[in-house]
Amino acid sequence: MLAAIDHVQLAAPAGSEDVLRGFYVTALQMTEIPKPAGLARRGGCWFAADGGQLQIHLGIEDGFRPPRKAHPAVRVTDLDRLATRLEDYGAPVVWNVSLPGHRRFQTQDPVGNRLEFLQPLP
Repeated sequence: MLAAIDHVQLAAPAGSEDVLRGFYVTALQMTEIPKPAGLARRGGCWFAADGGQLQIHLGIEDGFRPPRKAHPAVRVTDLDRLATRLEDYGAPVVWNVSLPGHRRFQTQDPVGNRLEFLQPLP
């Protein structure tokens, strides 16, 4: 019955949309997708990659605090290129070798949401 994850919802503080756009569009090369009119008035922004197959939605949360452990993990095809792009943007890249069969690193978006990127080893 379960088929796929439609999107991942992360939280962000009020007024952070422009800095989030810079990160998700410029550093991650995602495309901003319009929120439906009924949801747009709440603030936040939505992003997509891979023809819309991967979506990250950022919603505004009063009293926002970035989670310390919870995070999405995104499988990529060129991990080194992404790490370089993130470092060039000024985002932290912390490599982690504890998952057998994969190379991976973690970063944070500008409001502190933790993001993991991984690539299976051949």
